[in-house]
This record gives sequence, structure tokens and C-alpha cells, in this order.
Amino acid sequence: MDVVGDLLARDRRSRDTALVTADGRERTYRDLITNAYKAANVLRYLGAREGSTVAVDPTPGFHTTLAFLGAAGLGAPVRFDPTAGIERGDRVVLVAVADEPATEPAPGTNLAAFGGPPTRPETTHWEQELWSENPGTPPSAVGPDDPVVRDGAGDGETTHRTLLAAAAATVERHGIDAETRVVLRSDLSDPRALAAGVVAPLSVGGAVVLTDGGSGRENGEPRGDLAVVVGDAETEPPEPERATLPALGGT
Repeated sequence: MDVVGDLLARDRRSRDTALVTADGRERTYRDLITNAYKAANVLRYLGAREGSTVAVDPTPGFHTTLAFLGAAGLGAPVRFDPTAGIERGDRVVLVAVADEPATEPAPGTNLAAFGGPPTRPETTHWEQELWSENPGTPPSAVGPDDPVVRDGAGDGETTHRTLLAAAAATVERHGIDAETRVVLRSDLSDPRALAAGVVAPLSVGGAVVLTDGGSGRENGEPRGDLAVVVGDAETEPPEPERATLPALGGT
């Protein structure tokens, strides 16, 4: 794989589980890839293009994961910080509907909300557009050295090559394969967690398991085989193994 969008190749669509959300719902590779195409087309409709930035709520969920994959397929880097995205005039900002009333986009920024209908008519209802969108693959000329993630408040960036290399290192270190369920006990804002918890399992046909309780034990029940945790947790996650966060090379 050369770019993150290669995770969405049509021949990778299958009935195998690709993503499990915090509420336990499972999505297959066919579901995830098809809806990532739709997400890319929604973002393109809102003005995202190669090099333009999409700011996304960092909460790990189905729609935020789709937005990341869709933007990566377009060649639009993602900033997992909507507040910074507003300040920097990012082309598209995606927030939870509960945050929409307090989010004021500047001219040139299109706001979208997920989790229900927004209160303002000028805000795009993410799910409504997603379900009605064309599932075709949008064109893109993104390359390995183009940015795929931008820092929240800083000017740093992570390239497709760097993120994929970090994911590959995680796969090799922990022996992740198509039978592995990797539990992301962090948000999406740290590129190391994104590489280890999302890109690594998807790259080898494994499953991403999302949580909404950080690194907490969630009643002590393990949800997979390998936990991805950022920072020092007060308690270790209940999964059998905790991932070593990969180092990010040059950006």
C-alpha cells in the first residue's frame, strides 16, 4: 500500500468484520469501504479537494472514521480538532450535532454535523447526505508524501507514507492478522493511535474495535486481542495485550 486510500480498494470488500463501534454494532469491509466512498463524495460536495483540510471530531465512531478514510481517499488531510479547524479556516468541519449550535464557521468553511439533524439550515446533515450519496470512487492523485493528518493547533503533519509505515511496524511487532481484533482505547487525535488502532488492522484484514471510554475497563470485559492506549492509564486495559505505540518517522 502506498497511500491510506489503498485500504479502500474495491477488491478488499468482503463480509468479514472491519469495524465494531462502541455500542457493539459490526460493519463488514463491504459496508466500511462503500460508505467511505460515499463520505469522500460528501466531502467533495462540501468543497474538500487534494490539499484542502477537513477538521473532524476526534471521538472514535463510525462517522468520524468514515470521514477520515473518505478524506484520505480524496487527498484532503484531516485535522482532528474542529476548534482549530474553525480558527484556521479549514474547508470542511465535521462535529457532533450536540456541538453544532456553538460552532461558528468562518466564511469559506462548510460545517457538517453527525448524530442527528442540525439546528441551522446552513449546516449539512452528514448522515442524510451520506446515505443518499453515490458510492462510486472519487478521483484523486494523492501521493505517499502528501499529508494525511495535520496537527490540531500546530503546523506539523503526517504523510501517508509515514502513517502506513507506522501501521506496518505495529502489524509486525504484534503479529496482527485477519483474525485480530484491535481495540482503540483512545481518541483519533494522536497519529500513533490512528496508525496502530485503525490503519494497522485494516491493512491486513483485521477488525477495528472502537470504544468511548478512553482506556477504562468497561466492566472488565475484553473487547478484542490487542489494546491501543495513549498515555499512562491508571488501570491496564482488559485485553490480553497492550500495543506499543509506533514511532512516527519524518513527515
